Amino acid sequence: MTTHPGETPLTTPRTWAEFDDPADAGQRFRCDLTWLTSRWMCIFGQGCQGIDADHPDNGCCTLGAHFSDKDDVARVHAVAKELGEDEWQLHPGSTKVSAWTEKEDGARKTKVVDGGCIFLNRPGFPAGAGCALHQHAVLTGVPPHTLKPDVCWQLPIRRTYRTVTLTDESSYLEISIGEYDRRGWGPGGHDLDWYCSGNPEAHVAADPVYVTERDGLVELMGQGGYDELARRCEAHLGVVDAVRAASGLRAKGGRSPLRPGPEGRDLLPLLVHPATLATQGEG
Repeated sequence: MTTHPGETPLTTPRTWAEFDDPADAGQRFRCDLTWLTSRWMCIFGQGCQGIDADHPDNGCCTLGAHFSDKDDVARVHAVAKELGEDEWQLHPGSTKVSAWTEKEDGARKTKVVDGGCIFLNRPGFPAGAGCALHQHAVLTGVPPHTLKPDVCWQLPIRRTYRTVTLTDESSYLEISIGEYDRRGWGPGGHDLDWYCSGNPEAHVAADPVYVTERDGLVELMGQGGYDELARRCEAHLGVVDAVRAASGLRAKGGRSPLRPGPEGRDLLPLLVHPATLATQGEG
């Protein structure tokens, strides 16, 4: 597996929590608490180097967005019809789906124009650089995930499914909620020139991911599932505080250590995302 200097190794151990889906007895959530309590944030325009070194200002909007289903296309189509040229720099002059999408290996995705997604406004555009769909959401006061393609708003969260069969031959659907790391992009993810989720440069948020990405997590898990997740994240952070205290460490803005000692230091990378640790001077 390719290594990327400065980034958290993809094989780093994590702390996971499992619990039943309050809305469906046949489902269980499996959540990466190490990731969800990390201090990652999107740093587009604030130090993001982009996944393609030839287009550093494009962030992760270089390859275009693949749509998950027809509903995903329909949601973006409805927004595209609302966007004028004052909000959408690369407006194709038509809002027909065929004007802003293309096929790649049989799958529909947003068009790529001059090295970036057709919805990406470039630096110098009067309305500002960044996703026209995201900017429209902010302008109209709605959550961005209600307007953007699924793959775009779900980053940096990755939801996956598998059927788990138990020894008594009963089974349930496992829904994993974790980090959308390089592997989420498929084999080509290892070749991205830079990537944020495991990079300390992007672990600078004031609040943890489960708080900053609340709207998207509620969409992915339902309100009941999110509430159960939040309880476990809060308990996990309590454990982190105790380990830091036992280790004689102190996070930025955290409380003072109580009982210095070496016993907790080796546990920290399991409990706290290593990129967050590095940013806090504990890596």
